[in-house]
Parts: sequence; C-alpha cells; structure tokens
Amino acid sequence: MTGMDILKPVVALAIWTMVMWVWMYATRIPALSAAKVNPDVLARDPSRTLDHILPASVQWKAHNFNHLHEAPTVFYAIAIVLAIVGQGDGLNATLGWAYVAVRVVHSVVQATVNKVTLRFVLFALSSLILTALITHAAMAVF
Repeated sequence: MTGMDILKPVVALAIWTMVMWVWMYATRIPALSAAKVNPDVLARDPSRTLDHILPASVQWKAHNFNHLHEAPTVFYAIAIVLAIVGQGDGLNATLGWAYVAVRVVHSVVQATVNKVTLRFVLFALSSLILTALITHAAMAVF
C-alpha cells in the first residue's frame, strides 16, 4: 500500500517503549525491595518520591520511559497522518526511521550514563527530524 512504510518505525518505537518498560521494572523492582519501600505508605506522602529513595541510575530508566510518552506521541500522530494521505514512503519513511534511531540512542544514553548535554543534543536532533515530518504532513494536508 502506498504511503504505509512510515508505519514500520511507528511500530518499532512502540516496541522500544515496551523494551524500556521491561528494563525499568527489571531494575526498579529489585531496588524497591532492597530499599524496603512500602508503596502504600509512599502513595500517602507526596513529599517522598522514588527520586529521593531509589538510586539515580534506577530512576533514569523510569524517566526515559516517561519521556517516550511525550514528544514521540506527536511522531505517532504525524506518521499516521502521513500514512493516511499516502505520503509515508520515501523520505518520510527514512525520516521516521531516523527519528526512531535517535530516540533509541537517547534512551540508551539516559538509561546508562545520563550525560545531559549529550541527551540534549539527541533530543534536539530528534525534534528537528520531527519538525521536518510535521512540515511534510502540513504540506500534504493544507
């Protein structure tokens, strides 16, 4: 079907999001157990957060999982628009894959070494790619 290639990076990023979900819980559950955190007590005290209780390196995965539900949601919507209007092949599909690749690298950086300057560069690059896709979608629908 014409214009549907961009749906492949959409599915790939959704898969990556779930990989981060598994990684988050694979590190968070043992850390919660080691810290003897009672989730019910934690839920009743808004001044206590997991950022104050768990090691930063454990929380990095959780923060990234949350980040994968922010700007990428715009990618999902724009990619679907491009597919619907038959503009999801060629350059747009390539941009879709580039967006996914940069977001995966961003995730790995945040979840492992968490170098903020490098994360910013990767985030800015992914935002530029997303802006190009939004521009292409706008040109196609307006």
